[in-house]
Parts: sequence; structure tokens; C-alpha cells
Amino acid sequence: MSSLRKYLDKIKPNFEKNGRLHAFRSLYDGIDTFLYVPHTTSRGGTNIHDAIDTKRIMSMVVIALVPALLFGMYNVGYQNYLAAGTLASASVFEVFLYGALAVLPKIVVSYIVGLGIEFAWAQWKGEEIQEGYLVSGIIIPLIIPVGCPLWTLAIAVAFAVVFGKEIFGGTGMNIFNVALLARAFLFFSYPTKMSGDSVWVASNSIFGLGNQLPDGFTMATPLAGVGQGSEPSVSLADIVVGLIPGSIGETSVIAIAIGASILLWTGIASWRTMASVFVGGGLTAALFAYLGTTAIPWYEHLALGGFAFGAVFMATDPVTSSRTEYGQYIYGFLIGVVAIVVRVMNPGYPEGMMLAILLMNMFAPLIDYCVVQANINMRSKRNC
Repeated sequence: MSSLRKYLDKIKPNFEKNGRLHAFRSLYDGIDTFLYVPHTTSRGGTNIHDAIDTKRIMSMVVIALVPALLFGMYNVGYQNYLAAGTLASASVFEVFLYGALAVLPKIVVSYIVGLGIEFAWAQWKGEEIQEGYLVSGIIIPLIIPVGCPLWTLAIAVAFAVVFGKEIFGGTGMNIFNVALLARAFLFFSYPTKMSGDSVWVASNSIFGLGNQLPDGFTMATPLAGVGQGSEPSVSLADIVVGLIPGSIGETSVIAIAIGASILLWTGIASWRTMASVFVGGGLTAALFAYLGTTAIPWYEHLALGGFAFGAVFMATDPVTSSRTEYGQYIYGFLIGVVAIVVRVMNPGYPEGMMLAILLMNMFAPLIDYCVVQANINMRSKRNC
């Protein structure tokens, strides 16, 4: 037994019913569970669909997000040095380190605010601390521009955790994806910090690394041009690799594909939902291309913006998506359709994945209900 395990067992009586630190039992349980105890969802209760080790799920999703995170860090530095014209003289390590220094504060703020609220909420309610925010805490910084201020990020995280999760009962009971709620809050409350041409490139030097870009420097994302009816200013190779302006973790299709492979190999994510999103989006984009409504091929729609990231990491959220097999096909397909419809038909909002997933989060229980009722009716007819 490790010395840390022995220490936790030694201080445990202080947090039990008659202990002098009983008021902080939730804090102790949360630390102990996170370090050693598999947290398994209850087998009882109508809101539980199966018994599963949530720590394993959270850990594997975080691991799957690492490729997108690391590439996002490099791309942040790449865009800064490219904009300043100093990319040729910078080493790969310098570029990555600058990007890491720009991204890490957002991750730290996300976890401090989100976990702080969860710890405080659990302490207030006298409940166990859940690990659900471990995934949301890293996804939120990946789906925002690097220019988003830390104070707005903190407000958005607080809103998403309190109003999107805790008031519904905590981990496993939220209706909407917590990370997307934070992004939606930022988009509608602070639109200038989330869109436009001035938020996609880090413009300040950090500890002597990077470049101080001129005031008012702007750079549009390829998707912004598509929203205005023009073709992307970058090649398909650049779009797939991800060396383009965009949200921190959403640009590289290759990095996202690595994460998808991990989720599918471990059985954490539903391949039905994931594949259906791409099928629905691809067919809708192909229809718009045939009608001449969009200026780019259907496959570029699937690689641009947050489409691939949303399909892999957020549409497959086991809490807010459909649970029935046929329901997952319907749920994913409709997300892809709605995302492309919003993207093509609304020039003022070229990124439709966020709204599509949040909308279908709301309809996921109805989809499952209809699928279950259809199965019941079919069985009743066979038994007649």
C-alpha cells in the first residue's frame, strides 16, 4: 500500500460522522475517489441506464483529447509567428512553447472555476463529488478562440456548471452538454470575444516568446469566408492538417481522428452517433453544393470549423445523447443536417455545430421514447 493511501486512511476518521472535520467529508471523498476508488453509477434509479466506471470514461476521453490539445498549442504558436513573418527563424519547440503558454492559463481557469463550484456545491448539499467536469474542463478551452479573455471564460464556466449541470442534479443528469453551454453563453453574451477577425491569433509576446502583433491586427478563419459565399483561402491539405486560424482544439482533422480512434477502440463513444453526424452533414452539404447554395465541396464542410470536433467529442456525450441504437442513428444524422443548414443558410453564423448539438440534446429523450414505443408496438403486433 502506498504512503499516500496510508495517509488518507489515517486521516479518514477526522472526516467521518463524529470527526472534527466532518463538514468537509465531501472534499475528502472527492479526493479519495479521484485517486483510488472507481466511481460507479448506481444500478438503481430511473435516470441510470447502466452501471459503469465513470472514472474510466473520463480518463479515456481526456486521453483522446490530448492530440487535439497538443496540436492546438502548436497551432496557436504557429499562427502568431506566421502573422509576424518570423516563422522561418523560429524552432518547433519555440512555436509549441509559446502556444502552450497561451493555452495553459485557459485550462487552469476552466478547472479552478468549474471544480471549485463542484466542490462547493457538493459540500453545501452534503453529497459526493463527481468527476464529470474533468472532461468538460478541458473541452471548454479547446472550443474557444485563443483571444477569449480569461475573465469571460471564468463567467461562462460558472454559468455552465451551475445552470447547465448542478441544478439538474449533477453529473449524469444534465440535459445539455456543459461545454457547449459555456460556448453558447460566451457567443451570445460576449460575441466580440468569440467571433470576428481579431480573436483567432494570439497577439502578445509571453515571457519573451512569440511576437507582439500590431494593434487592430485581424485574421479571418476559412469558415468565415465560406459564410460570406467565397471559397476557403487555404488548401484542403491545410484544412485537414489544421494549420489554420480557428478555435484552439478544433482545427486539425488528423488530431481529432486520432482521438476518435481511441474513443471507438475503447468503446467509450458510440460509432453510430459519430458516423451518423458525418453522413447527415455530408449528404446535406452535397445537396446544397448541387443546388449551388454553397461555394465549397461537401467534404470540406466536414473538415472546417468545429464539425469534426463536435461529432467526435460532443455529439457522442453519453449523458446528453440518445441511448437507443436506432435513436443514435437518428440523433447523429439530425445533428449533421442541422449543423450544415445553419452554416449555409445563416451567413451571420457560419458555425452551426454548437446550435445543432444543443438543439438535439433537447430532443434526444423524445427520440429514444419514440424508438422504444415503436419497438413495443412491433412486439405487441407479433404477439397478437
